[in-house]
Amino acid sequence: MNTLDFYEKIMSIQEKGNCAAVATVIRTKGSTPRETGAKMIIYPDGQIFGTIGGGCGEGEVIEKAFIVMDRGIPLQHQVDLTEGLMYEDGGICGGIMNVFIEPVT
Repeated sequence: MNTLDFYEKIMSIQEKGNCAAVATVIRTKGSTPRETGAKMIIYPDGQIFGTIGGGCGEGEVIEKAFIVMDRGIPLQHQVDLTEGLMYEDGGICGGIMNVFIEPVT
């Protein structure tokens, strides 16, 4: 993802008075799909820009992002990729990601 494009999208959200949330991987332990610093924008309609790794873990973060957008209060969410249903979600990385989710208004 191009960093300039990412921040242009954030500025556009703010200029238009819209809301969204930004999820940032702030800590990892073990094998994870993305490294610390990976970012993703989540829009109120569920669309995303960027990725923090895809799959069920990203889905958890999107659900939490809706709460952040609704309340306007940031939160930290831990995505545990060490457990799963025998690779039904496309694979298990085996690590843990801490993700900071903050509102954009």
